[in-house]
Amino acid sequence: MADLVAYPMNGGDGLYSYSKNSNFQRKAIDAGKELIKEAVSEKLDIKSFSSSNTFRVTDLGCSVGPNTFHAVQNIVDAVEQKYQSQGHNSQLPEFQVFFSDHISNDFNALFQSLPPDRRYYATGVPGSFYSRLFPKAFLHFAYSSYALQCLSKVPEEVVDMNSPAWNKGRIHYSKSADQVVKAYTTQYAKDMECFLNARAQEIVCGGLMAFVVPGRPNGISHTEVFVNTAKELFGSCLMDMAKKGIISEEKVDCFNIPQYIASLEEVEAIVKANGYFSVEIMENLTQEKPPPKVFAIGVRSGMEGMIRKHFGDEIMDELFDSFGKKLEESSSVLESKKSVSLFVLLKRRATE
Repeated sequence: MADLVAYPMNGGDGLYSYSKNSNFQRKAIDAGKELIKEAVSEKLDIKSFSSSNTFRVTDLGCSVGPNTFHAVQNIVDAVEQKYQSQGHNSQLPEFQVFFSDHISNDFNALFQSLPPDRRYYATGVPGSFYSRLFPKAFLHFAYSSYALQCLSKVPEEVVDMNSPAWNKGRIHYSKSADQVVKAYTTQYAKDMECFLNARAQEIVCGGLMAFVVPGRPNGISHTEVFVNTAKELFGSCLMDMAKKGIISEEKVDCFNIPQYIASLEEVEAIVKANGYFSVEIMENLTQEKPPPKVFAIGVRSGMEGMIRKHFGDEIMDELFDSFGKKLEESSSVLESKKSVSLFVLLKRRATE
């Protein structure tokens, strides 16, 4: 499967646009607001940045708004409060915010909806966050919300019919063979290593990085996670269409969703092995489960480009109607599944 750069969120402000269907993610941002405030208050040493009167923030995987604007405003507010609490009312920094996402992101929609009363200078930065995006020691605060669960690519083994990890008849790993799960786990670890290495070059020593992602509680099986169960239902909708001859089964066999739902234990192990950051805060945030129809439309806003590219336009309405119905029929099963977001706050270590 091609790199994720080809599959942006739905732009614009239509019925299935991401901007109209991302309340699920907004709630995770709001849940982390106080943790951001706490982190800036207790972990950020503004004295070490006093030589610069510009505080630089990035949101990695910003999409098209409006969630990104709430997230960066939380950071700006927290930093201003930190300066004011230390008696620096007359020395508040200027803020520069870098909104970053893949080159196919709808940056026009993003910038057309910028808050008119914002207290920062806005810049767009296209590119993958799994590689370098900024100069060395440039950023003071890096942030990402509901983006790092996306892999840089589908593990090659799971779409190779000659591999023991071939994921035939499924589009996700949670109920698949151990080899498939291992392939996804390995790809996630590789991607996170790339992400941390890139940010370590870009964030100043003492700078902070926070990210929020859908997650699973430590010790909980992948099959017990709400979003994973939903993806299995989505895969069964595609297989139903294959059995009816609407799409080919071969098309389904070579389609896998490039997302991995990690636990805090997994994230912590990767961060510690990397060595560039200290773990300051790690928490599970309880995530409310949206109603089935709302969730189905939300998935469409985030995945429509990927599905259309692989299967074509014709199946979209029937596919997502079927998905919404299956979610409703399985509501009691879904209700028993775990739904959490992971909040992780890291601090860039001093260089040796």
